[in-house]
Amino acid sequence: MALVLSATGLFLYLRLGSDLDRTIDQGLRARADEVTALVKQADSGLRGGGRLADSDETFAQILDAKGRVIDASSQYARRPLLRPGDLARAQTSTTLVDQQVYVRSEKESTRLLATPVRAQDQRLIVVVGSSLESRDASLRDLGTLLLVGGPVALLLAALAGYGLSAASLRTVESMRRRAEEISAAAPGRRLPVPPANDEIARLGHTLNDMLARLEVAFNRERTFVSDASHELRTPLAVLKAELELALRRGRSRQELEQAVRSAAEETDRLVQLAEDLLVIARSDQGGLPVRPARIDAVEVLNDVRDRFALRSEETARPIVVEEAAVELWADPLRLRQALGNLVDNALRYGQGPVRLYVLQANGEVELHVSDEGPGFPAAFLGKAFERFTRGDEGRGRGGSGLGLAIVEAIARAHMGRAGAANRSEGGADVFLTLAAAPPGGRAAAGGDATPDGTPGNALPR
Repeated sequence: MALVLSATGLFLYLRLGSDLDRTIDQGLRARADEVTALVKQADSGLRGGGRLADSDETFAQILDAKGRVIDASSQYARRPLLRPGDLARAQTSTTLVDQQVYVRSEKESTRLLATPVRAQDQRLIVVVGSSLESRDASLRDLGTLLLVGGPVALLLAALAGYGLSAASLRTVESMRRRAEEISAAAPGRRLPVPPANDEIARLGHTLNDMLARLEVAFNRERTFVSDASHELRTPLAVLKAELELALRRGRSRQELEQAVRSAAEETDRLVQLAEDLLVIARSDQGGLPVRPARIDAVEVLNDVRDRFALRSEETARPIVVEEAAVELWADPLRLRQALGNLVDNALRYGQGPVRLYVLQANGEVELHVSDEGPGFPAAFLGKAFERFTRGDEGRGRGGSGLGLAIVEAIARAHMGRAGAANRSEGGADVFLTLAAAPPGGRAAAGGDATPDGTPGNALPR
């Protein structure tokens, strides 16, 4: 503000000086034209018309070529107003000169205009002048006003700016104090947002949206830890009970073998659950590694069928793969893991044959796993891929509720999606939709890159 006021004051001072100078110059030129006309019209000599009229602010002289005064205003009749150098220039062209002139024994700042004229067969110089005292006084008054009023205006502007800034930042301070009070122990609190639609209000809305997202993520992580702890507690308790029974005295060899076998089964369940939790955790961090490559879809389905062949025979539930010549772009290990989860669910909860087939349309490939069981409860379909969710008690027996969540995580890692539906003729149908070609049409270099081009390491199946 000090710079603005200084620049404004300087501009006003210079502008006023320029306007006053222009006014004085116009007056001098008009006066010079009048005197020149008088000189040219005099028939009885230059002094015939009497001496030039006096004026309070302007005066005049008529000089000959040698600088001698021929006629002049009364107070300037004795000595020429022009100096020798200015006299020489005035003989050829009109000249403006600022100089000090004695008026009534006092020096005054004046402006002189000298112009050559030829009259009565003589080369003459008409000199008119005007005092600059009024102009200097006006500039002094303005300078004084600026020097006195400038600091006052600066002080008022500073106070007004401080008040405006304080009023604007009061909202920011209230937002800061509220942010200081927000913690994970007291969720649901938000920053106060002013009613105005300005930058601060938009910042407040953005921060509140961020707090809402963080709260959702925190609740999700807390639920994940709680559910994981609950899922781990059951097999650990069973494992501990089996080991305690095995340590009791009087146990037969057969009973000991059965207890160890049961403990091994619970250990396998713990290992599988730990691997599933690791997949979910990496998926939440956006770092689930995949190694995409061009693979034959039916070949992958056949591998999954062979993996569950023994279990299929034991349950008398055939696994049928429908042949189709379809290729897709995916990580074979991750794809087998996802399809294995779907087949395991179908064998565990469904009925009748398990069908594995492929559909292709619009550059995408759908891999379906369907059964002929009761299907999903209607209320469960909307949350089928949420972690630790089960359709009902019957469908939840023996599972952790992570199978479909892992399927969706693998689909997302491939920039695809997963879906579930109930078949009209009965049974459940779960599918993955993946790309038939690599993103951007680029082929994998050695199959060691994730969809975003970063290196990745696949976990063992």
